[in-house]
Amino acid sequence: MTQRIMELARTLGQTAEQEEELLATLCAAAQTELTAALRDDVCPGDCPEAFALAGAWLALAGLEISREAGQAESFRAGDVTVQQGNAAQKARLLRGQAKQLMSAWTKDQRFLFYGV
Repeated sequence: MTQRIMELARTLGQTAEQEEELLATLCAAAQTELTAALRDDVCPGDCPEAFALAGAWLALAGLEISREAGQAESFRAGDVTVQQGNAAQKARLLRGQAKQLMSAWTKDQRFLFYGV
């Protein structure tokens, strides 16, 4: 499944060759994260396409953050201002898409029980 996640991530994210090793690590981590979130009665084979796509989105969210790590968000020189894209916002959107896509197969993580 990690290979399918990586294929989709390459296609969707237009990744560079020098990002391959990082992307492979992020895809494996995405698979682990998604597998842990599945309900007990569900396995990745029950939803292979959704699982792979959600995994690709999670991996790309991590890749997006790593691409902008250490870069200035914006700078100004005289009357010219240059702003970078907001990697954190893009990563949140990708993670949200993955979570929404997998919601039919994952544990409900919105429930919170407080003892009285």
